[in-house]
Amino acid sequence: MTAGLRAVGSWLAQRAENIVAAMLAAMFLAFLLQIVFRYVLGLPIGWTHEASVILWIWLVLWGAAFVITEREEIRFDIIYGSVGPSARRVMCVVTAVALIALYVISFPAVLDYVTFMKVEKTSYLKIRFDWLFSIYIVFVVASIIRYMWLGWQALRGVTPDEFDPTKASSGV
Repeated sequence: MTAGLRAVGSWLAQRAENIVAAMLAAMFLAFLLQIVFRYVLGLPIGWTHEASVILWIWLVLWGAAFVITEREEIRFDIIYGSVGPSARRVMCVVTAVALIALYVISFPAVLDYVTFMKVEKTSYLKIRFDWLFSIYIVFVVASIIRYMWLGWQALRGVTPDEFDPTKASSGV
């Protein structure tokens, strides 16, 4: 990969993290506002709860699509860490093929459901559900592309990172 593409990719990754941070901050502010209105002012408001739920859905799926790296994905570390590089490549290819197949097979139904949901709106903020659930389509497309890349890399002989339990972290 050229240095220019790496720089653009790094910049995009940082912007994706910024978006996650902004969503988390907005969710936290809505939560605080809900507490103040309910317990200090005695005026419960519902839109803050709805905003928090919407932001949580978007935060999780956006983060899974664009922020979480392969190293941070959940896997069976006991099995994965006990095998050699060639077995890890095979496991990567099998996982990639399975996930791509599942996402591709389910995609028409998901697309149909999301587009159908344009008839419904959220209770307080009146956001159409097709807009709310559209992040899942973005997540599926990003996941398909990610696993196509990972599977291709494994087929080319690039071994996925070996798991080292002594260096496990929360990703920070």
